[in-house]
Amino acid sequence: MATVHHWTGLEAKALRGALRLSVRAFAQQLGLAVATVSKWESKLADTAPRPDTQAILDTALSRADAAVHLRFETILSEMTSTGPSAGRHRVTACGPRAWEYESWADDLDRVVVALSRQNFTFADSLLNRWLTRFQASELDEKGLYLFARSTALLGDLKRDQGAVLGPLSARRSYADARALFTQLDIPRRVAQLDLSLAVVTEMSGKLELAARHYETLAVDDRLSRRDRARARLWVGTSLSKDGQHDYATRVMQAVTRDFEDLTEPDDWSVAHQKIALARRGAGDLTQALHFIDIARSSGTTESPMQRVRLDTAHGHILLSDPATRDDGHLVLDQAARQAAQYGLVHQLRSIEGIRAMSEGPTGPRQR
Repeated sequence: MATVHHWTGLEAKALRGALRLSVRAFAQQLGLAVATVSKWESKLADTAPRPDTQAILDTALSRADAAVHLRFETILSEMTSTGPSAGRHRVTACGPRAWEYESWADDLDRVVVALSRQNFTFADSLLNRWLTRFQASELDEKGLYLFARSTALLGDLKRDQGAVLGPLSARRSYADARALFTQLDIPRRVAQLDLSLAVVTEMSGKLELAARHYETLAVDDRLSRRDRARARLWVGTSLSKDGQHDYATRVMQAVTRDFEDLTEPDDWSVAHQKIALARRGAGDLTQALHFIDIARSSGTTESPMQRVRLDTAHGHILLSDPATRDDGHLVLDQAARQAAQYGLVHQLRSIEGIRAMSEGPTGPRQR
């Protein structure tokens, strides 16, 4: 949107033209005498409204829609491109205009879809289209919100690619987005970034610390009921990874009832997948197979990420039983191929870790 630092008759005339009002109608809208407006238009840049009238013109411009702003800047550019007033206007176009904000918001919706399909290249190009175009310091509140959302989604992209730590990592993007949402005073978004940072902490192997963060966020009123339930689920996953399988199972089974009450079928399916792994860790392979079958039959398979996670969990469980060991390797091979195809580095590392543990002292399997 354009900002006028000092109004003269020139800018006032351009605004009247942009609003498509007669001199009389413009004067009436501003609450001024017709003679005052006529004076501005006759003297243009050689006259300036009084300070109180400057504020009235500021208000009129700020209340105008995007189309009026575009016409205003176009008319003003034409008026100042030639003649004695050339180069004398004091108008700045600050950041993206309203119609650019709409395009930016549309692109963020496309990023969410691209990330759900693990189309990282396209998602990255959409995000960088805006993040490299503007500096946060030059944006107004709406633009800063979009910049913060873009930065948070960049964190999701980096996390899904397995770039957890470092200067170009998910942690860095999440921290930057959190700072922006704090500046905007949007507590819910700040809490969501705290949850994302806790996930990164878990992915980096700091299980006890991640569990404490999840426990705090599970009762944080800034978060929605679904996000609080997801935090409780991740408490369970951290506990299970830390070897506390029975307690983790109880925690996660309670969460499945929350997801059922919230009518969140995908989260409900993921919870059963996590419970299956906890039961595998506890040595209860019968229950592990029971829960992974529920997850495989109820969960969405449209997302490559979730297909890989399901297959990885299923293969891990099958590898734990000598009778199904070969089937487990086949399922893990399929998961590894999909992970490699979509650039899911963190999942590939998990699969290789599972293979290494399963081979143990017997050495690698024969392929």
